[in-house]
Amino acid sequence: MSRVFHRSLRQSYPTAVAGEGPYIIDSDGRRYLDACGGAAVSCLGHSATEVIEAVQQQVQQLAYAHSSFFTTEPMEQLAEFLIDRAPEGLESVYFVSGGSEAVEAALKLARQYFTEIGQPQRRHLIARRQSYHGNTLGALATGGNLWRRAQFEPLLTGVSHVSPCYAYRERLTGESDDDFSTRLAKELEDEILRLGADEVMAFVAEPVVGATLGAVPPVAGYFRKVREVCDRYGVLLILDEVMCGMGRTGTLFAVEQEGISPDITTIAKGLGAGYQPIGATLVSGKIYRAIEEGSGFFQHGHTYIGHATACAAALAVQRTIEEKQLLARVRELGAGLEARLRERFGAHPHIGDIRGRGLFLGLELVRDRDTRVAFDPALKLHAVIKKAAMANGLMCYPMGGTIDGQRGDHILLAPPFILEEFHLDEVVDKLDTAIGSALKTVCGGN
Repeated sequence: MSRVFHRSLRQSYPTAVAGEGPYIIDSDGRRYLDACGGAAVSCLGHSATEVIEAVQQQVQQLAYAHSSFFTTEPMEQLAEFLIDRAPEGLESVYFVSGGSEAVEAALKLARQYFTEIGQPQRRHLIARRQSYHGNTLGALATGGNLWRRAQFEPLLTGVSHVSPCYAYRERLTGESDDDFSTRLAKELEDEILRLGADEVMAFVAEPVVGATLGAVPPVAGYFRKVREVCDRYGVLLILDEVMCGMGRTGTLFAVEQEGISPDITTIAKGLGAGYQPIGATLVSGKIYRAIEEGSGFFQHGHTYIGHATACAAALAVQRTIEEKQLLARVRELGAGLEARLRERFGAHPHIGDIRGRGLFLGLELVRDRDTRVAFDPALKLHAVIKKAAMANGLMCYPMGGTIDGQRGDHILLAPPFILEEFHLDEVVDKLDTAIGSALKTVCGGN
């Protein structure tokens, strides 16, 4: 009996013992092609020499120094690297240990900003249905993942949720992208006015929605209209790039493709690529200056913020991505993988939508393509697909509750940036086998 409190207490896990490029190897010698990066984390695969050496060197020199006493060279260097490449207006970085902590810090920064500038009445948050922003209580309350929230609802603060930019399900028949995005922006504006135009502090959204919806990109112009609404009412725009950022969609920051800048953005996962736990909250100059010129102190903190070894690892990851021109590679590989997915599954009777950007792609499963009716949630098709994929040596990221927290199944793919062309064929072939096997298991293939 394992003494580890695993995620599932009814599941037996293979033991991972080694990594080789995009593969993880278990104690029985089985190889698994990591087509999801764990959870969109392992963007450099599992044996990046440059990063491993950077971690070893930093540990030998200085593993950790508490940030209330010292700054460190890797923390300062990583902050400079990120801000030099960040969307316009973002001027400083607050380092944490992961995505949930990054979102918590963002929420607290938003609140403290308004207290510092004499608007303490601003307390309301607006986010979107079918979003995910982390598992700490503040982040969980902000997210719109109903299944994850359900049993903790009594502990969650009230957050308003508006419609996601989920064109496959939410766009009306005959509605153009422009009309759809205008309607969603109007919904956000109406919610701000309902709560009180001077009482809303922030709107929180993922530029490309990750695990909860399965790599759903916005329609053109959506975030420009959101930015305009936020500016009209003095509401901060917080963009959560924990999953979709750090090159995953083909640009270092996903929001670059939307032509706007947020007031705060959060990153993690691909920042350190799994070689060390790290996340970060990037903050606009106006927020930084308000606190600097006010109390001069951010009332927040964790033991491991700015961890020297974690920052050294992340800096090595980001330098590797840049030096090897892997963002261009993401765009190239992403186009190749999407083309293969569309060729293999574009007419599949149970694949309703194929979507995403770069190496961040999703497939939505349906009982019927024409009506878009989902499979019965009781079948747990997503879980059966994951099990079948693992049995076939493929790691992918299927999830349920795509539509409303209960109905709907999708598969998320977020493989490492270092794949070769032949790996794309391996991903699609093994995924095809897993989907076929799962459909046969749950409904006889019909």
